Amino acid sequence: EMEVEELQRLLASMEKEHRSLLARMEAFFSELERLRKVEGDKVAQQDRSAQLEKEVATLREKIHHLDDMLKSQQRKVRQMIEQLQNSKTVIQAKDAAIQELKERVSYLEAENLEMHDRIEHLIDFFVSRGGLSARARSKSEYV
Repeated sequence: EMEVEELQRLLASMEKEHRSLLARMEAFFSELERLRKVEGDKVAQQDRSAQLEKEVATLREKIHHLDDMLKSQQRKVRQMIEQLQNSKTVIQAKDAAIQELKERVSYLEAENLEMHDRIEHLIDFFVSRGGLSARARSKSEYV
C-alpha cells in the first residue's frame, strides 16, 4: 500500500510537471507568434524564433517522455491493485477453507467423544453381564 501511495504521488507530480510544461509551451508559442507579428529587427526576431522553436521541440520531447512515464506508472499501479485484489481473494478463500476445516475438526471431535461414550457404555454392559473373560480388563484394552 505504501508503494502504491508512492507511485500515486509520483503520478501526481508527473501530471503537475506535464501541465507546467504544456503551459510553458503555450507561452513560448504565444511569444513566437508575437515576435513574428512585431516590426523590427528581423535578424533578432529570427534568432529568437529559432531559439523558441528549439525550446518548443525540447518541451515536446519532454512531454512525450513524461506521457510515456505516466502511462508506465499507471500500468504499474493497476497491476499492483490487481495483485492486491487477487491476494485478498486468495486470503479470503484460504480463510473460508480454514473455517470449514475448524468446523469439521469440531464435528469430528464431538463424534469421537460420542464414540468413546458408546464404547464405555458397551464395555460396562459386557463386563456387568460377564460376557468377557474372568479377569478384569482396562477400558484402554477394549478401545
